[in-house]
Amino acid sequence: MPKQSAYKIVILGSGPAGLTAALYASRAELSPLLVEGGGGGDPTDLPGGQLMLTTEVDNYPGFPEGVLGPELMDRMRKQAERFGAEIVSGRVSAVALDQRPFVLTLEEGSVKADALIVATGAQARWLGLPEELEFRTRIGGVSACATCDGFFYKGKHVLVVGGGDTAMEEASFLTKFAAVVTVVHRRAELRASKIMQERARANPKIEWLLDSVIEKILGGPGQGVTGAQVRNVKTGEVQEVAAGGIFMAIGHTPNTSLFEGQLEMDDNAYLKVGPHGTATSVPGVFAAGDVADPHYRQAITAAGTGCMAAIDAERFLSH
Repeated sequence: MPKQSAYKIVILGSGPAGLTAALYASRAELSPLLVEGGGGGDPTDLPGGQLMLTTEVDNYPGFPEGVLGPELMDRMRKQAERFGAEIVSGRVSAVALDQRPFVLTLEEGSVKADALIVATGAQARWLGLPEELEFRTRIGGVSACATCDGFFYKGKHVLVVGGGDTAMEEASFLTKFAAVVTVVHRRAELRASKIMQERARANPKIEWLLDSVIEKILGGPGQGVTGAQVRNVKTGEVQEVAAGGIFMAIGHTPNTSLFEGQLEMDDNAYLKVGPHGTATSVPGVFAAGDVADPHYRQAITAAGTGCMAAIDAERFLSH
């Protein structure tokens, strides 16, 4: 239970965006409350965000030898707490943004906030295969971010699942590292824009398995992913395709359902923020990290917007 019933700033989310916002708000002596969430039905819905399921993080500045995702988040958390951020576990079940101060309903009661920073993140969409979680947490070889992990697949054959613009972008990016990239899509026609399709089809390192779905990911402890069982949805034929990695590119879902009807969103439910800042459609509410970012989705960009949101909130409160 939070120590107080009212706060100048409440931050929702404990990934890089939320913890950076808490650090900056604490150093500004605003005594923020951070609600870290987690504990939902999805095993990936953890305090600390998506990095809690990442083993080695090699692209976060300041860690030349790399750092484990959970360790990075633990360091961020301790740094925010060092300057006085209050962090509580729990869920916000409702928000009232049509009154001042804002009211947030938690499991243990409600708290009021003069300013709110939404850093609830987004979740990658997965196939839902039984072995999928194991391969993307403990063993490796399954990813939803080519920019994050493509470097580790030099010279390998990798599969990219999806048929939209994201899948074409991921496949094209991965050809910088992988020997061969095979796009697996459940339909004969791709959903990607014409220009994205043309670029991908013109790339000699990209191959295609259309009208196809992955039914099982192959591999085991100590060897990671070795391939996949792929079924043709028209003929029913099943084949084993050797591969050293699988990238899911079937989209992300921002965690914004709590704010439906209260904050402006784009067509994919990402929060809209003003240009050159983090302000949402409601004065005093700011958004940081993947919840408002359908393009970059990196820990470093999330942390950057967390800093921005805290500064924006501080300035809002000073007027």
